[in-house]
Amino acid sequence: MADKKTSETAAKKPAAKKTATKKAPAKAAKAKADTTTEEPKVEEAKVEETAAEEVKVEEPKAEDAPKEEAKPEAATETVSDLADLKDIAGDTPDADAAQIAANPATPLREQELDQYGRAYATGRRKDAVARVWLKPGKGEVTINGRTQDVYFARPTLRLIINQPFAITDRAGQYDIVATVRGGGLSGQAGAVKHGISQALAKYEPELRATVKAAGFLTRDSRVVERKKYGRAKARRSFQFSKR
Repeated sequence: MADKKTSETAAKKPAAKKTATKKAPAKAAKAKADTTTEEPKVEEAKVEETAAEEVKVEEPKAEDAPKEEAKPEAATETVSDLADLKDIAGDTPDADAAQIAANPATPLREQELDQYGRAYATGRRKDAVARVWLKPGKGEVTINGRTQDVYFARPTLRLIINQPFAITDRAGQYDIVATVRGGGLSGQAGAVKHGISQALAKYEPELRATVKAAGFLTRDSRVVERKKYGRAKARRSFQFSKR
């Protein structure tokens, strides 16, 4: 009985080896098929990576090109020496310079005169209003039919009137005829001064910048503050009485 069992087990063992040998080639074939399918995938991935790297490398080159071209332009804009200014100025045609020299600067405003060749203007200061006519002459000033020495007896008032002529070097070159209404002598003198400045700028527009820089063309808006009820004046209070 023991011999029969050993013979049966010996017969079964080769059969098991044969089945194992049959399964092994099938697994190897599957592994080969998997490797063949994975190889093209790996190659495609490599091709895509190389294409992406080429695009990345080409893009900065396209950006660097305009930067290199912009450098010389920045160098031309900045001028460090006077010699560079001469080179730049040399590009302008000589005809333009000759034309500019032939045509002097013209005033922005035109001369305003009436039918008698006079310049008229209105001046204001405080409550006074002055109408002023200006024409070339010997420097005579007539106010309300009287000379300035008679109408404005104080030297300070006459000084105020002649300020426009003093700053423009036109003293004694124009005659003034003015009529003034309202206010006191100080306000009337300021109104006449304002009117003379306006008229002088109309007769000689070239002098407008000088007169305006001195502030003579601007109407002085300072006026007396009005009286308030309950007070003696604008700010003055009545005398305090304790009892």
